[in-house]
Amino acid sequence: MSLKSVLCLCASLLICLSIQAQDTKKQDHVLEPVMLQLKGYNNRDIETFAAAFSDTVKVFRQPGVLSYQGKEELKKRYGQMFANTPDLNCEVVNRIVAGNVVIDHEKVRRSKDQPRFDAIAVYRVQNNIIVEVTFISPDTTK
Repeated sequence: MSLKSVLCLCASLLICLSIQAQDTKKQDHVLEPVMLQLKGYNNRDIETFAAAFSDTVKVFRQPGVLSYQGKEELKKRYGQMFANTPDLNCEVVNRIVAGNVVIDHEKVRRSKDQPRFDAIAVYRVQNNIIVEVTFISPDTTK
């Protein structure tokens, strides 16, 4: 292998590593609010949880069907749930990050007496804040 070929290979490798590092930084930026809301959720801390969402967040219970909108409504609903479910916990089983979208497959527990259940959450992040979340219920008819 000639010196020119080795230098071209090294330059190509450096460019690829640089692109990968930039993608990782973008991915980290998109993940920050998703991780923050999960921390708030598991600690039942409504202020930390709500800090991850925009003031005009849209929450969908299934694709295309708006359940409610706005951080104040989110705080009201989740604040009540946090107060009434001391065993509440969410574990991320699998995560996909694509651009500004994070898709989490979650195992959620509301009570120690009941088994965990599957949940799917799709978060759309803009400017380091969640602007939209869609919850998709897995098919439980099997």
